[in-house]
Amino acid sequence: MIEKDQEFLEFVVKGLVEHPAEVKVNRTVDEMGVLLTMDLNPEDMGKVIGRSGNTAKAIRTLLRVVGMKHNARVNLKINEPAGGIRSSADTGWDGTHAAPATPAMKSIDEAMGSLDL
Repeated sequence: MIEKDQEFLEFVVKGLVEHPAEVKVNRTVDEMGVLLTMDLNPEDMGKVIGRSGNTAKAIRTLLRVVGMKHNARVNLKINEPAGGIRSSADTGWDGTHAAPATPAMKSIDEAMGSLDL
């Protein structure tokens, strides 16, 4: 039987993503509470996590409220899809340009001499 917290999470996330059929939520219960583990399409990760993780934080907060209503501690783990680790293609760097040069170190006397005191 699907529990209310799992049902709630699936409803919210499937409403956010482009590939709702690929949203999979596993529910495990132990002495620490309920752990919901979510797998989804790699293209939908940004929508679920949100800018600076704000969407994921909001979903976790709502899950805790649902858990409190049912006397359970609910946590969410979002699994990173295979190949989801950032590569050079994700960063926009094509490897053709060099990193900026590190400025030369100055001695204390040179640094103090360049200050207008």
